[in-house]
Amino acid sequence: MSAPHPLSFPLHPAALALSALLLLPATFDSVAQPPSGDRAQHLNGRATVIDGDTLEIAGERVRLEGIDAPEADQTCAESSSRPWACGRAATAYLRGLIEGRRVACEAAGRDTYGRVLGWCTADGRDLNAEMVRSGHAWAFVQYSTRYEALEAAARKAKAGIWNGDAEPPWVFRRRHWAAAEPNAPQGCAIKGNVTANGRIYHMPWSPWYRKVRIQPAKGERWFCSEAEAAGAGFRPAMGD
Repeated sequence: MSAPHPLSFPLHPAALALSALLLLPATFDSVAQPPSGDRAQHLNGRATVIDGDTLEIAGERVRLEGIDAPEADQTCAESSSRPWACGRAATAYLRGLIEGRRVACEAAGRDTYGRVLGWCTADGRDLNAEMVRSGHAWAFVQYSTRYEALEAAARKAKAGIWNGDAEPPWVFRRRHWAAAEPNAPQGCAIKGNVTANGRIYHMPWSPWYRKVRIQPAKGERWFCSEAEAAGAGFRPAMGD
């Protein structure tokens, strides 16, 4: 993984104090791999929103390339310091963009967990760009600089996450991983849960993470990485 890029905007004091966490192994960030097969290169059809930067289309989970939206359970602070559910707002905004529309995605590759990294449109509208322009996602410049100018414009307009103090999601994820790691076997903090809906894994920032209790007798277990969980037949929870 490449080193996290410098942060050029205000963070919560707790986030600044945790800058050392950025050196932790990034088991939950994306690394592009070459696409495999024509089906992976172009996806078209109705899509389901997983969270503010992830869709499911044609049976594939698609991570919107070049952006990073707040996690589902993440909150941000307005200029008045009042917290708001920016993660849920990002999910709802993306859902509104695709509702009733056909989505087309061009693959930029796959991440290390097999998810398609995609540039996606809904009836020709650039979804990745719109999430950044509206202030519902950051430009993920560690992996792409395509949306830097849109982020700068959104910041100037104080749109969405820029109307106050917002912790970048990559810092949010690392902070939650670091908090969960000491209480997990060998530091493997991902919970593999067996439910009526199948085998599902939960990341430490998942809204349901604290409620899940691992029961080995049911086939539940801990994982050190998403790749390990996927290899054991577990799929990510909605919103992870």
